Amino acid sequence: MGSITPCLWFDGKAEEAAMLYTSVVRNSRIVNVSRAGQDEGPALTVSFELDGQPFVALNGGPQFSFTEAVSFQISCADQAEVDHYWTALTEGGEESRCGWLKDRFGLSWQIIPAVLPDLIGGDDAEGAQRAMTAMLEMNRLDISTLQAAYSGV
Repeated sequence: MGSITPCLWFDGKAEEAAMLYTSVVRNSRIVNVSRAGQDEGPALTVSFELDGQPFVALNGGPQFSFTEAVSFQISCADQAEVDHYWTALTEGGEESRCGWLKDRFGLSWQIIPAVLPDLIGGDDAEGAQRAMTAMLEMNRLDISTLQAAYSGV
């Protein structure tokens, strides 16, 4: 089987979006920009990689827009990573609950601490419920608050 590359449809902002995403996510780069007129004109497509995962951004026009039915999840090692991605991707966008946000292009992201599955699905059912309840009250997830809720502190 060949590789699978997500293609993201933008209304004239494909290159701007790819530049933002590659500036925010480590180990990322713009691979190629195809333009209407050789080296001039707006980008038709932008091939880029986010932490090694290939993507294509397409300037397809206003016919389609993003919905929360598709989102990209970033697993974060610590609070500093959560804060980094949250701050960069909510700029001009909007916050939502439980670690979800929409960036300024309308693309949905989930900024999730790597420890979250252990907290909301841990062996301590009561602790997991407390952590889940705490998470449901948050926009940006706070690891220490989630851990305290799990521990009953």
